[in-house]
Amino acid sequence: MTELPDPRQARMFRFVGCDYAQGEAALRYAFDDGPELVERVRFPAAPVLTGERTVAFQRALRLLHLLAGVSYYKAGIAPELRIDGAGVDAATLDLLRAVYTHGLAEFAYRNGLDLRGRVHWQVQPAVASAAPALGLPPRTLVPIGGGKDSLVAIEALRSIGAERTAVWVGDSPLIAACAARTGLPTLNIERTLAPELFAYNRMGAWNGHVPVTAVNSAILVCAAILYGHDSIAFANERSASSATLEYDGQPVNHQWSKGWDFEQAFAHAVRQGIAADLHYCSLLRPWSELAVTRAFARLPQYFEVFSSCNRNFRILGPKPSDRWCGQCPKCHFVFLALAPFLPKPRLLAIFGRNLLDDETQAAGFDALLEYRGHKPFECVGEGAEARAAMAALAQRPEWREDVLVARFRSEILAQLDAGALALEPWLTPQGAHGVPARLAPALAFLRA
Repeated sequence: MTELPDPRQARMFRFVGCDYAQGEAALRYAFDDGPELVERVRFPAAPVLTGERTVAFQRALRLLHLLAGVSYYKAGIAPELRIDGAGVDAATLDLLRAVYTHGLAEFAYRNGLDLRGRVHWQVQPAVASAAPALGLPPRTLVPIGGGKDSLVAIEALRSIGAERTAVWVGDSPLIAACAARTGLPTLNIERTLAPELFAYNRMGAWNGHVPVTAVNSAILVCAAILYGHDSIAFANERSASSATLEYDGQPVNHQWSKGWDFEQAFAHAVRQGIAADLHYCSLLRPWSELAVTRAFARLPQYFEVFSSCNRNFRILGPKPSDRWCGQCPKCHFVFLALAPFLPKPRLLAIFGRNLLDDETQAAGFDALLEYRGHKPFECVGEGAEARAAMAALAQRPEWREDVLVARFRSEILAQLDAGALALEPWLTPQGAHGVPARLAPALAFLRA
């Protein structure tokens, strides 16, 4: 590979173009007039499309191209973004502005940057044309990530007899094992990042969290049209909409692209601009993390294969030798959230250790409780529900003497509002959701 220019010196980030042939999409970007960065997305055994679905797929591919660029743009944070080729309608531009600001808010915060007012788009305006209904079959793509939430969503849909496909992006053996355990048809889509991105990172380019759920959502819209599914049902619960912290008047949410604001904007863009009968939603949106873990506790068939430990899903770097590292915020939160709903020996068998009886883990659990600081930059529940779970354990004989639960009782509990520690309010649905009528009966699965 020839020597690359420093992307941080670029004045413009360009969306050069995208194309598709024989099941492979190529998404092309560049900084200024530098070398093209080409990302590839492969759809296995993709059928040949005809008629309106061909047009809809091209529109979906273009939306994917625009959203996936966030992974490359953040390497240089060029002050100008230019979309070459066809114009962009106002609603799509609003979605892009949100993804490239709110979706990069954590990245900006942790790198000491402020993207507000810095991101300028050069686009050719276009008038939106209403998308047609494609007559898509009543089948649902369910993204599976190897953790508890997507497995609950799959079983909720099973409870109403909905036809569904377990789908994931990437090559994780852990996800493949979970998908196999569901007994469902599966779809594994391959995404290969441009190799120059890793070279940029080695050069010291800007790096950090990107709203990957937004990118995966766009990939799955392409897949829904290709393979014939009328719905995409993620498993994002309501706590995903809660900010991790606020900084300089701006909410910073690690899970922004899993939140309700993104879901609404993206679903609208899909229905209006790609396919009027393609529904994008989160099946678990009205429920808390604790409600989801309560439902998962009734699914022992997955206890031996699931993992929410994000160290298993790193692109680069070491992975834990088993399914749970026992040290990261996801391990801490899943352990804490499951503890009120599983017999203690069963939970310890899943993790292979008792994380609440290890004083070296105190700082990790304090972060979940938002005790002396904000919650971690991770996909974990709200501090208030973590406190409710810990308070419930503090009342149970089998847990109350474990070192971190005992510490919670002696050091932290007296500082909290006792009226805000009840577990039961977290187990009822609240707020709006975008689940279509055909799938809405599955919401009852979490009430049991």
